[in-house]
Order: sequence, then structure tokens, then C-alpha cells
Amino acid sequence: MARQRTPEGPPPAPAVQKLRIRYAKRGRLRFSSTRDFARALERALRRAGVPMAFSGGFHPHPKISYANAAPTGTASEAEYFEISVVERVDPEAVRAALDEALPEGLDVIEVVEAGPGSLADRLEGSVWELRFAGMPLAALSSAVESFRAQEQVEVTRMFKTGPKTFDARGPVLAADCSEGDEGRCAILRMVVRHTTPAVRPDDVLTALRAVSELAPPSPPLVTRLAQGPLRSADAGVADPLAADKADVGA
Repeated sequence: MARQRTPEGPPPAPAVQKLRIRYAKRGRLRFSSTRDFARALERALRRAGVPMAFSGGFHPHPKISYANAAPTGTASEAEYFEISVVERVDPEAVRAALDEALPEGLDVIEVVEAGPGSLADRLEGSVWELRFAGMPLAALSSAVESFRAQEQVEVTRMFKTGPKTFDARGPVLAADCSEGDEGRCAILRMVVRHTTPAVRPDDVLTALRAVSELAPPSPPLVTRLAQGPLRSADAGVADPLAADKADVGA
């Protein structure tokens, strides 16, 4: 029977603090994937001198947890991840150092010390903005009204396991249109509940085409404006880090 090997050397230092971090993907960096960001982040953590906690075993890796990343190709003002550190640090100092170390377009907006509870459980919905250049507002509004009038609109998307059909209407809690850039574009802003599988902005666009004759002259510019706990009062989303900031201030 083979002997079980154990890693040589002392065990990794224990984590003493967990930080929750909000960052933005802007400009050309919206085309970066989650894997691209993970590589850039690990380099930035080393350059910034953040005292990261590591896992044990033969292949230690920094303790980083990602939460509900936006699809590749979409911009975002509300991406989140968590890190664990082996020394207590000042969250604002970490924010400034990481923001300096990351490429322009990956911008660290806020760092807070994590309180009790799961960050992933707080991310119940997202606010998305789709900007359609060169599209009349009336055409977009008509398509959205047709979509909202439906109880269910099924769309099909390819997954790793093959094509899957699901409802793209039910998770859309709110959808409103407006005019932007002095009439040069139409804007759709919507609140979408997080589901499995996730209903993405391109799924809603597919559904709009299915219920109307919507034909954008070019793909919309998509940005996630916020994500967090759903607010029942106005079908919006709240700040997922609010509870952590309240714990610190208590």
C-alpha cells in the first residue's frame, strides 16, 4: 500500500481578517474574462504587498472567492470578490494599493472588512443598462412593452452540457426605457433576479426579438450598474456591503 505523502514545511499561517471588495470593469477591459481578471488580481496582490492567506497542501493558492461575475464583454460597476489575509490591514489602504496595481479599466471602488453572513447570498439581483446607439426610443419601448405583456418568453442558449431552454421573462422584475445622448441612443434599464440558469442581458435581447420586430443597428453597450439584495418596495437592489459597513461602525 502506497504511503500517503504530506507537504513539507510548516502549515500556512491562519487568516485573521476577510475583506470584501467591489470593483469595476470599464472600457476595453469589459472583454476580460473571469480567468483573465483572476490572473491580473493575483499579480496585483503581490505588487501591492497584501499579506494573503494561502490554502494548505502541495499546491497552495491564495484564498480568493469570486461572486457572480458579469459575462465577458459586458462592463460593470458592481463586481465583487473576497480575500483573506494573515495580518490585519486597513481596508482603504488595500483599496488604494490594489487600484494602483491593477490595469486601468479594472478599478477598485470599495474595500470593507467582512462581517457575518455570506456575500454570495446577498447578491439576489442586478441592475443592467443596455444602450442602443442609433435606435429610436419608440422602437425599443414598443418591444419592451410587448415583452412585459408576456407571462413567459422562452429562449435557448448553449451551455457546456449542450443547449438549454429557459424562461427569460419571469426574472425581469422591472424594465424601463429612456432616451440618451441627445436622442442618439435608446436606453433600456432593467432589474433582473438572479436565477439558475442566470438570465443574462443577451437572453433578454433574444426574448425582445422573439416578441417583436426589434432589430438594433448594432449590438448594445451593456453595463451592470449594481447588484445586491432585492428591494421589494421599488424592485431595485440594495448595497450588499451595507451590513459589513454597519458592523464596523457599530
